[in-house]
Amino acid sequence: MSTTRTTLRATGVAVRAMLVFTLVLGIGYTALITGIGQLVLPWQANGSTVQNESGETVGSVLIGQSFTDSEGEALPEYFQSRPSAAGDGYEGGASGGSNQGPENADLIAAIEERQAAIVDLDGVAVGDIPADAVTASSSGLDPHISPAYALLQVPRVAEARGLAEAEVRELVESRIQTRDLGFLGEPRVNVLELNLALDAMQN
Repeated sequence: MSTTRTTLRATGVAVRAMLVFTLVLGIGYTALITGIGQLVLPWQANGSTVQNESGETVGSVLIGQSFTDSEGEALPEYFQSRPSAAGDGYEGGASGGSNQGPENADLIAAIEERQAAIVDLDGVAVGDIPADAVTASSSGLDPHISPAYALLQVPRVAEARGLAEAEVRELVESRIQTRDLGFLGEPRVNVLELNLALDAMQN
């Protein structure tokens, strides 16, 4: 009888503790942190989304996207993003790199195919193509490209839009983000923000 009473008492304590911690940590803490996020950093808390001139959400500054037609062909009037190995391309649920080494035959073939596509699209020599233009990032979601890759695309974008190359180059240079804190990472250009600025420039 004593053992049964002890067991029931222990079970009751465990159940009450579980309910209390569920309310405090599972609901209360989550609501508190969500509220603080919405109050202090609402843009970041809501996904760092980007809107076009019409106010429509068109993406996030944190996740890359493709600028291609329905058949997957690059749209010449837009700056192209870095390749993605995440699912069918920039799938948040499939974030990750290809995990292929530099001597992997499939990776070499993919790089050569991408190089050929850029040579055809931008009319440049293979040796002028930067590495980020033909290789995916480790997350597969990188929204940035190097300034070198952005500037390489200037002549094509300018011609497709009927703009002066100097004007488009100036836009690219104004969008180059420097190293964080002056020493972390590399200079980079957010492709979505650049393309939206390009659209806005012609409207």
